Amino acid sequence: MNNGNYLKFGEFDFITIKTDSGQYMVEGPGYSVAIGDIQVCLDCDSEPESISLRADKTPVEWIRIRWNKPMPEKAKILGDAWERGYGDLEWKGFSGNRCMPWYFLMSTDKKQWGYGVKVRPSAMCYWQVDSAGITLVLDVRCGGDGVILGGRKLELARLTAMELDTEDSFQAAKTFCRLMCDDPILPDFPVYGSNNWYYAYGDSSEKQILEDADYLLEITKGADNAPYMVIDDCWQEHHRLNEYNGGPWTCGNEKFPDMKGLAEKLVKKGVRPGIWLRLLQNESRTIPPQWKLERNGCLDPTHPGALAYIKEDIKRICEWGYTLIKHDFSTYDLFGRWGFEMNPLVTENGWHFYDRSKTSAEAVKILYQAIYEAAQPYHALILGCNTIGHLGAGLMQMARSGDDTSGRHWERTRWMGVNTLAFRLPQHRTFFDMDADCVGITGDIPWDLNRRWADLVAESGTPLFVSAKPGVLNQEEKEELHQIMLKASRQNSHKVPVDWQYNNCPEIWKDETGQKQYYWFEKGGARVESNDQMYHGFLPM
Repeated sequence: MNNGNYLKFGEFDFITIKTDSGQYMVEGPGYSVAIGDIQVCLDCDSEPESISLRADKTPVEWIRIRWNKPMPEKAKILGDAWERGYGDLEWKGFSGNRCMPWYFLMSTDKKQWGYGVKVRPSAMCYWQVDSAGITLVLDVRCGGDGVILGGRKLELARLTAMELDTEDSFQAAKTFCRLMCDDPILPDFPVYGSNNWYYAYGDSSEKQILEDADYLLEITKGADNAPYMVIDDCWQEHHRLNEYNGGPWTCGNEKFPDMKGLAEKLVKKGVRPGIWLRLLQNESRTIPPQWKLERNGCLDPTHPGALAYIKEDIKRICEWGYTLIKHDFSTYDLFGRWGFEMNPLVTENGWHFYDRSKTSAEAVKILYQAIYEAAQPYHALILGCNTIGHLGAGLMQMARSGDDTSGRHWERTRWMGVNTLAFRLPQHRTFFDMDADCVGITGDIPWDLNRRWADLVAESGTPLFVSAKPGVLNQEEKEELHQIMLKASRQNSHKVPVDWQYNNCPEIWKDETGQKQYYWFEKGGARVESNDQMYHGFLPM
């Protein structure tokens, strides 16, 4: 794969600036716009090109930049997602109102293109593309209100664009992801193991975790690389099954009387201890109200007191001995929406963070940076779930590709697991290690389907976690899982989807060692059930 030809965006044709008092459109061509105390600059001499915003007292909400240029005919286009995928990632034709966060890929029979922003921008960025050109929208709000920069000049994003003369759309996507992120942090060893969430669903105990660890050691017998035993939502002091899954994170509950002691027991058994937590939801009475967001009571990372509190939680858990920290729910707790509800803006209007001078993207980066810095001295790995991958690349070693899979319903695993693994796989080991979530082995899903799913994750070379309820698999099935786990412990295979441009749940996967074909449907075909929460109606701005 050649490195491709780097493309320049050049002068804009139109730019629109939205403040709390109205919208202002300026026609180009041009490189900068000044409206009152607001100045937006496109620096085309920098490498890469960059977009900056300076403003004093005027609250700025978003900026829309348009480049008119003809697009190739009969192209297919793939966009990314705001946080996790929800089974909706796929190549499509032109659709001018389709909003594609962070970057998009474009493909014809002979050529591939990528357009995006480098990781960790300071704006929430999404793209639109039609046959006549490209539009970039930069949401610079502080929460749901305009940001007040107070004279600060802020680099919003660094632009990247590339053209590759190749038919291989997947490798082109991988090359482009590498261009967007030149400083990933990655685990030093293959990460894999067990997390009992998808059979226990929060109803667990220290005794059960230790039994799960014993079962994990059985199905990984002979592996040179120790697996992780991850304790999910269930252990925290105020845990209330099916009611509350937040903090405080200072100790366990009656089913988990000694969290430090449990970590030591897991290490003694021969597994690595991992743990889950929801950092921003915390009902401890010691937290001052001003540290919290008024809209939902979650911790506000732009408040110095709240940020220090979060870092202490991470430090405490690391000192207990947990070396994988899975933090969850932060995007929802910050913005009040799941990714599929961000249509296209990530949050509603009418609220802001404690520090009004910070954009939402900056607030997210402040949180991720604090978590990473607190865990780094202990060499603990960070796994982000419900996190914004484009803002977390370089600040977390692993990230979830999609919404939750299932131990009860295969169709959910097919959607959230297979689909998101395939279409987020170009980010694997370019942004971070990609976690496609667990294989839920409860007996409710036929083993033949779960076996294919587990095997694919192992063959893709991404971290494999299983939620295997002891006693569900017979000896033959257990040995099949054993061989898959051994493969996962090495991550020597790196199969990629061959048919991803015409199958949103790819079945043909290959690497230099060979090709495998999987069939992902139950014998009766896909089960379709009504779900009025999953919608993608993008609203005009």
